[in-house]
Amino acid sequence: MTMEKTIMTAEPPTFHPNPSKPAYVPPAGAVDAHCHVFGPAARFPYAPERKYTPTDAPKEMLFSLRRHLGFTRSVIVQASCHGRDNAAMIDALEAEPETTRGVAVVAPSVSDEDLQMMDRAGVRGVRFNFLKRLVDTAPRDDFQRIAERVAELGWHVVVYFEMQDLPELEPFLRGLPTTVVVDHMGRPDVAAGADAAPFRAFVDMLEDEKFWVKVGCPERLTVEGPPYHDVVPFARNLVETYSDRVLWGTDWPHPNMKSHIPDDGLLVDLIPSIAPTPDLQRKLLVANPSRLYWGEM
Repeated sequence: MTMEKTIMTAEPPTFHPNPSKPAYVPPAGAVDAHCHVFGPAARFPYAPERKYTPTDAPKEMLFSLRRHLGFTRSVIVQASCHGRDNAAMIDALEAEPETTRGVAVVAPSVSDEDLQMMDRAGVRGVRFNFLKRLVDTAPRDDFQRIAERVAELGWHVVVYFEMQDLPELEPFLRGLPTTVVVDHMGRPDVAAGADAAPFRAFVDMLEDEKFWVKVGCPERLTVEGPPYHDVVPFARNLVETYSDRVLWGTDWPHPNMKSHIPDDGLLVDLIPSIAPTPDLQRKLLVANPSRLYWGEM
């Protein structure tokens, strides 16, 4: 630990102070399947090894936004700024146990007791981060051992990588003993187009039914900027091709965003463009996340 990281000051907020009310009304029971809580740092300090220091975005703000956007449930994903200390995420799950589930980040040395505690709190997955700009190492042997342990609990693995790294990662991902959920469509190169070979290879990988994919986060992928129409062909391809294994989330409070502050209402209003029928919307927002995180068929 260095003193510089210990005293790192918070970056400006990356979440909108007054998001619009979306015109699109999600179906009853809709799930925001990818969001985060940060702090408050006075109660839940950020990890010394973090690469960024966010503005506090506690559970009360998340739950208020969820109601504003018309969603019923949330899946809270542990973000890298909190490292392997899942306390803030667990606190949010315990505050609303019926409407929240979680995805944790754990060390290989995590005890069985801690895993069982997290399971009781509503954790249903672990996240493996392969983005070099956000984590120092991505030790695959450790990830393999963690996956084997959480598979016994019926959990899945969430993976975050950039698409140029997929050819080298794919054999490892295929070998994991769990369902694998890919964050943010594998971060394709939107400028290259949805017909580019890397994205086609990613779509081909999803033929293996162990893989699910999150189709949100256009604000991170766009070249054109809001309202993110350049990202629609990628997400719509995945929703229409793998309708039973797609998820959607806001990514609130949009950690580590540099280009602009997204309007969460605008993100919700993009949903009918990527899931153009009521049946596809119901699968994306209700049926799929309810099956994966609440065990509802």
